[in-house]
Amino acid sequence: MRCSPAAAAAKLAVLARRLSYRGRVDRQQWDARYSGAEYEWSMHPNLFVAAELDGVPPGRALDLAAGEGRNSVWLAERGWRVTAVDFSRVGLDKGRKLSAAHGVADGQVDWIVADLGEYPLPRSSYDLVLIAYLQVGAALRARVLAGAAAALVPGGTLLVVGHDLANLTEGTGGPSSPDVLYTPEAITEALPGLRIIRAERVRRPVERDGTHATAVDTLVRAERPANKQG
Repeated sequence: MRCSPAAAAAKLAVLARRLSYRGRVDRQQWDARYSGAEYEWSMHPNLFVAAELDGVPPGRALDLAAGEGRNSVWLAERGWRVTAVDFSRVGLDKGRKLSAAHGVADGQVDWIVADLGEYPLPRSSYDLVLIAYLQVGAALRARVLAGAAAALVPGGTLLVVGHDLANLTEGTGGPSSPDVLYTPEAITEALPGLRIIRAERVRRPVERDGTHATAVDTLVRAERPANKQG
């Protein structure tokens, strides 16, 4: 029996959700995942992003793996000039809609469709680089982290948040592949030139199947020393 278009789309979305949480990163899967009318995560910023960055004087920000743009829009509302990068055009299109709905001025956010494995990060250009839930293999993660650190101006901030390895046994949701999960130690080791402000496991409340649960994340906040040039 042939499925209706709506049923086929629903099956594709479910498949995309399963595959993307097995450590495979595929543009079409994420386009499918973001294709629904509702926002996949929420229209609000990640709670750790809001807690760590609220009150930080605005400047130029780079949001890597921006997804549907919730963190980018939140930053723009607080005066940041944001470059939001993600390989899902569908996700960024929803970010544009969210930005317009929040009254963010045109041009306050640059929406860039690009694969982070290929996107050249300019050196010494941003006051803030945000990496939230970029769950990729160790080699790509290390390359992105190195580029993000180099993209900071002296005194700039790098904030990294992601699903932690401990979430497999102590939390709920998130990827099931250990290869794409974070630990505070792994992230800080990849940032030798930065000053580590905070590096720890944090717990995030989530709702799952109508019940309250907890997810375990890695949070690392670091700064490029003000006296380091280059």
